[in-house]
Amino acid sequence: MEKIFKLKENGTNVKTEILAGLTTFMTMAYIIALNPNRLTGFDRGSQLWNGVFLATCIASAIAMFVMAFLANKPFALAPGMGLNSFFAVVVANIVSLTGLSYLQSFQAALCIILIEGIIFLILSLLNIREKIVDCIPLGVRMGIAPGIGLMLMNIGLGSNVGIYSADGGPFYVMRDFFGALTPSVIKGNMGDAYPEMVLTVVTMFVGLFAICILAKLGVKGAVLLGMLISCIIYWAGEAIFLGNNPFASLATASFVPPFADMAATTLFKFDFKTFFSIGWFTIITLIITFCMIDMFDTIGTFVGTASRAGMMDKNGKMPKMKEALVADAVGTIAGAVTGTSTVTTFVESASGVEAGGRTGLTALTTGILFLACIFIAPIAAIIPAAATSAALIYVGVLMLSGLKNVHFDDLTEIVPVALMLISMPISGSIGHGIGLGLIAYTVIKVFTGKAKDVSFVTYIISVLFLVKFFLVV
Repeated sequence: MEKIFKLKENGTNVKTEILAGLTTFMTMAYIIALNPNRLTGFDRGSQLWNGVFLATCIASAIAMFVMAFLANKPFALAPGMGLNSFFAVVVANIVSLTGLSYLQSFQAALCIILIEGIIFLILSLLNIREKIVDCIPLGVRMGIAPGIGLMLMNIGLGSNVGIYSADGGPFYVMRDFFGALTPSVIKGNMGDAYPEMVLTVVTMFVGLFAICILAKLGVKGAVLLGMLISCIIYWAGEAIFLGNNPFASLATASFVPPFADMAATTLFKFDFKTFFSIGWFTIITLIITFCMIDMFDTIGTFVGTASRAGMMDKNGKMPKMKEALVADAVGTIAGAVTGTSTVTTFVESASGVEAGGRTGLTALTTGILFLACIFIAPIAAIIPAAATSAALIYVGVLMLSGLKNVHFDDLTEIVPVALMLISMPISGSIGHGIGLGLIAYTVIKVFTGKAKDVSFVTYIISVLFLVKFFLVV
């Protein structure tokens, strides 16, 4: 292990790295079921759902193994949120354009992901993606980590936990619980979902406070221990107050991987004939859109998480960035081949980094757990979302510390950072936040007589984001 991952050089050990990998896994295990839900319209139990489920586990594991052994970084990868929703919209549009089945349209859309992955692999090998990272102004880069921090907090307090009642939903912690005027209003709005919401809120904050207290006391593995405390509280509350057996799903769950369904629906199922029939302009537009979102989501995650972990040099550069970007590209190709949308670096990697993960052994551990979920997915599914929310909120708070490096007296820095701070959590996209930040930086520099401070690449990226935001296609 020492030879492969250079643990002593990075100030870590096997135990810390494995615990960090487990922590990362627990904060992002939701994607294993959520991704096939998003890509198939919640068509649980269908051949396509089973195929996407396996693709999610396998492609994620492959990407993390490459990250571990090639880049030796603690970053975890999986099909990206936002990108999978966009992919589902593209599939639906192909259905309406061609009149073909959802499965055929899905297989056509996989061609986009394959091309995107190949493009990114070439750009990464040629160091072009790394040069794009270097061209992001340092002042803008300093705001990426805090922006991701607020995004993590927003996920934890918002979209990570959705509670459904007999009459509808979802209801969210911040919007519907803390956003209501009185408890009676909350209960009236939620109906029979109210007790579950109360349990969720209590679990989330007890877990958060437990993590904070343990971390303050210097307890190793504070994040993971806090999540375990959250799990115990939620399971006990579910049994005692809600009258439900939290482990009931395990009794009827299947632990046999549906490989036959994957082979029939998604594995190497590229429908290029249908893909080319949608028109070249649409094809090029879709590829560029996927590439831009994925590129800057990945760059933002690397920069933000690495800066928090102390992996950046004095110039704000991360060693082995090229190798990390190659792993990201390989993950996307693996996703296309197996049958899922763009695989990208997950912002939840920050939870593992905060737990002490510094090397590829963290990524390897998370990858092994993802691969194991082919057989033990029902066990991963019983981890309550409230437990993962506690970890996400805690890590988000810590990442806000990056604001101390921002020059608040320089409008060319503070305005882009402020826009990223608000846009990342609201839009749910790191890439879009960076895009707004770069546009603001460029415009202010140009019209204050400092156009020469803006690099040529920054001008190009800003223009591309303007086109992406405003060109209706």
